[in-house]
Amino acid sequence: MGNTPTSVEFWFDPICPWCWMTSRWASEVASVRGFDIAWHPISLRIINENNPDDSHHEHHVRGHRFGRVVEAARREAGESVVGPLYTAIGTRVHPGEREDVEAIVAESLAEVGIAGEAAQRIAAEADLETSDAQLRANTAHALEIAGPDVGVPIISIDGVAFFGPVVTPAPTGDAALRLWDGIHAAASVPGFYELKRGRTAGPQF
Repeated sequence: MGNTPTSVEFWFDPICPWCWMTSRWASEVASVRGFDIAWHPISLRIINENNPDDSHHEHHVRGHRFGRVVEAARREAGESVVGPLYTAIGTRVHPGEREDVEAIVAESLAEVGIAGEAAQRIAAEADLETSDAQLRANTAHALEIAGPDVGVPIISIDGVAFFGPVVTPAPTGDAALRLWDGIHAAASVPGFYELKRGRTAGPQF
């Protein structure tokens, strides 16, 4: 198995800081190794909708709002806008530490070249039913291929999906490539399921 996959997909909720760091690592590796990533928004709010003890409910509500916007933008401008819009939103939410959701939405849409009436349509989410239906479908599919009881990030490499890796801070340079090679190798083993250790550090952007 080579180091350049034929297909990489990444499922994300824009509000998750761990997912954000993994996405930065994956983006760097993709740029160096010369492959594309297909980005798909999912919803931690949907995953936790039957969890009465969801201590991050307000956090998840914000993520769901961002996910709706990303999905509406995809319908408006095509698949190629999803990754850049996730980057624009995530940069403001995570290293930027901002919580002003609607300002983040407006600025992020403008950053990816969506303005005027198109931006207004997306921000107003006139078609919430369609956005929610697609977020629900994305979420169900991600959990189906990666297994139950997981969150984000979920990555699929050449059709093999898994939760993680969870890293802090996002590795760069040679370290990023070494981690990718290890993950890619693990994905090539049909019976490989889990490798985990307890976290001793929080998100480091």
